[in-house]
Amino acid sequence: MSLAAAASPSSSRFLLPSTAARRRFLHHLLAAPAPPRPPQLRRCSPYHWMAQFWAEGSLEKNNALVEYLKQYGVVRTDKVAEVMETIDRALFVPEGFTPYTDSPMPIGYNATISAPHMHATCLELLKDYLQPGMHALDVGSGSGYLTACFAMMVGPEGRAVGIEHIPELVVASTENVERSAAAALMKDGSLSFHVSDGRLGWPDAAPYDAIHVGAAAPEIPRPLLEQLKPGGRMVIPVGTYSQDLQVIDKSADGSTSVRNDASVRYVPLTSRSAQLQDS
Repeated sequence: MSLAAAASPSSSRFLLPSTAARRRFLHHLLAAPAPPRPPQLRRCSPYHWMAQFWAEGSLEKNNALVEYLKQYGVVRTDKVAEVMETIDRALFVPEGFTPYTDSPMPIGYNATISAPHMHATCLELLKDYLQPGMHALDVGSGSGYLTACFAMMVGPEGRAVGIEHIPELVVASTENVERSAAAALMKDGSLSFHVSDGRLGWPDAAPYDAIHVGAAAPEIPRPLLEQLKPGGRMVIPVGTYSQDLQVIDKSADGSTSVRNDASVRYVPLTSRSAQLQDS
């Protein structure tokens, strides 16, 4: 769950910037600058110009958000575009926030739903490991949005598991999915949410072809590596203040390779009590 400050949406209208200005703005947010400058954080400032443009929730607006992400090269494949069009983000964002703003949104309990461009980034990185029949684990499932996307991609013959250590968020994510296109998958058991410490994974449905971690760990948790299937992939933010979105591939012999995809800023992967201490 990528981190950003929360603000109350405004009802005022303001002038949209030009196409060139928008292009420069998104490039500033997403593109890694050349050395010797420090790497750019891949995140969005909350409530930029899109906040009003996407102010009213509807599936039509959701599709338009996906088109926006396609235009700027964040959504690159038809497979990712299709699942993001099918799972309406508005169903997973708390009432009172603009669901189609390309920004993280608070969902309570010091947790967030990641910005759409980060969801798209992780889906693109994992798409080949989310084929029908495969198993996927979403650690720190939060609102349930990305878990629902995983479930749609692996289908009823696969398994998508979301784990979250805040029971109230598990209840909320279940209710969110029940209103979404993934509802039938939860009803038949191929999609499920569980209250658990994400650092320990969920052995019951292991091994996993795809593991996504939605909070930053100081180092890669050993149980998650053990539950990753040979030939599988994990995407996880690693670090404390300075964080990298790491892509871990496990080979057939059990060895792993790690590469950094981007510099990011996520909430920490920690204990339930530590997460709630500032609530």
